[in-house]
Amino acid sequence: MIVERISQISATERARRSREVNFARGNVRHEGGILPDEIEQLNARYIAGEIDSDELTGAILASQTVQFT
Repeated sequence: MIVERISQISATERARRSREVNFARGNVRHEGGILPDEIEQLNARYIAGEIDSDELTGAILASQTVQFT
């Protein structure tokens, strides 16, 4: 059985995470890119407190959507 870990985070922490994601999203758009749905879903889980920063980074790097040049 898989149990999802959902931690309670404060509204302040949720707002900080949202600003962090929006900043990253803006950087991608500035370079002419758009984040794929898979990454946006991970971002939403991070903002909601379902995953932490390390888990977000690991999931993004493991994603099939990330290409290293």
